[in-house]
Amino acid sequence: MGIVDGDTVEESNLHRQIAHNTFRIGTTKAQSLYRYLHDLNPLPTYELFEEHLTLQNAERIVSKYDVVLDCTDNPATRYLISDICVLLGKVLVSASALRTDGQLIVLNCPPAPQGSKGGPCYRCVFPQPPPPTSILSCGEGGVLGPAVGAMGVLQAGEAIKVIVRGHHTPYQEGTSPPLDNYPPPSLLLFSTPLSGPPSLRSVRMRSRRTDCFACSATSSLIPESLSDGSVMDYVQFCGGVPSPESTLSPEERVSAAEYAARVHSVRKDHLLLDVREPEHFGIASIDGAVNIPLSELEQGPDVADDGNQITPEWLPPTLPDDAPIYVVCRVGNDSQVAARRLKAMGLDAGGTRFIGDIRGGMRAWKEEVDETMPFT
Repeated sequence: MGIVDGDTVEESNLHRQIAHNTFRIGTTKAQSLYRYLHDLNPLPTYELFEEHLTLQNAERIVSKYDVVLDCTDNPATRYLISDICVLLGKVLVSASALRTDGQLIVLNCPPAPQGSKGGPCYRCVFPQPPPPTSILSCGEGGVLGPAVGAMGVLQAGEAIKVIVRGHHTPYQEGTSPPLDNYPPPSLLLFSTPLSGPPSLRSVRMRSRRTDCFACSATSSLIPESLSDGSVMDYVQFCGGVPSPESTLSPEERVSAAEYAARVHSVRKDHLLLDVREPEHFGIASIDGAVNIPLSELEQGPDVADDGNQITPEWLPPTLPDDAPIYVVCRVGNDSQVAARRLKAMGLDAGGTRFIGDIRGGMRAWKEEVDETMPFT
């Protein structure tokens, strides 16, 4: 069994990722999960990859295994996992959960070569990613722990069925798998709304798309082009920022401690913009911060019909023209995007007003300034 995860255990993970516990906060998730599984059953051979799945390592890692379970929470990684499973002939069991809902689908089953009749891949079901402003991870959008548990149990059940039925055996080029021996592809939708009983609904899916980027006969996707990124930039495809750490220059960023010492407690003529979702802002925030979610900030025109710059309603009319604007988010990624957006809106007054962010976001604020503040 292979475990691929480059993250570390955080306290906010524990309500839904039950293999971890408070004693292993700060350790890598791969190590924590290994300890849990090994204590449960020491007989299997466990292989740890304490890294994120990337273009460069995907083939090396996935080629070792028969069935792949996608437990990630971002579209770019989902497309990457699906593509490498198509190229290597691996069945993919994909599950996700957000807030009180979840979905489950078995992909590339049977795992036929590109251009052959086989199970649809992730791109067949979702040819285009959702708009970037609608994408939220579990950490950003929140998720009900039992919803994750329900999807995890269902995902495990499907993986077991694939293995015991032998559906993970790939078919060779020039052969066609007997599709009648396989269950029709379907998308399982789960919901457990706060105001009603839980529900499960199965949606029948079509087979492979004839124009699919990954699994069709016209696909130009090969392992070599996947690893060097010449065919697909997954982050750009999903509308993301290629490298959050390089979005702003060092001069446009301040540490949490620096903001607390030089700005928050001394200079009052500034604006601190918190671009997290209202649910997070309501749990914990820095005194004086104004909450405008990034999704709201990215909407709307920059100028009016008459060509004049639009002054946002949230911008205090008493704020001096040269007063700096600082942006904070959860971990320091969205704040950089927001700072760029503010400059595009012309709020930097032609470069005379400083606009930057707090490096590391609310996580850094908790670590450097206020250890008692909840981190969500």
